[in-house]
Amino acid sequence: MRKVWIIRLLTLLYLAAVAVLCFANFSKMPDVPRTFLGLPLDKIVHFLMFLPFPILAFFSIGSGRPGVVKTLFIIVLLFGAGCLMAWGTEVYQGKLPYRNMDPADFKADRIGLMCGAIIAFVIQFFVHKKKNA
Repeated sequence: MRKVWIIRLLTLLYLAAVAVLCFANFSKMPDVPRTFLGLPLDKIVHFLMFLPFPILAFFSIGSGRPGVVKTLFIIVLLFGAGCLMAWGTEVYQGKLPYRNMDPADFKADRIGLMCGAIIAFVIQFFVHKKKNA
């Protein structure tokens, strides 16, 4: 039970960090390269920013060892919640004078969420199953 509370605290800290990254004014920061390994750095940041959400959210629920169907249902719901959060941040950024709304950012967010959902599923069924075998 203690482990669930630690994960919940990490989830709250993660959500606070996402809010800062999404809404802070970084215009006074030094210039950084626009690409990394040929990919737009902004999209890599969006992917990495939303990747942990399904993992942290799934394990902060603390639902024990649900079956495959229940796990998939929970992960799909969390993916949807993550998409709503990502879409909401983009819409709100479009209303800020120092930010802009970019549909490509939302696409990178969704890809990060999907990868995080797959990772959460793999951790739940393959790592935990092996540990309990």
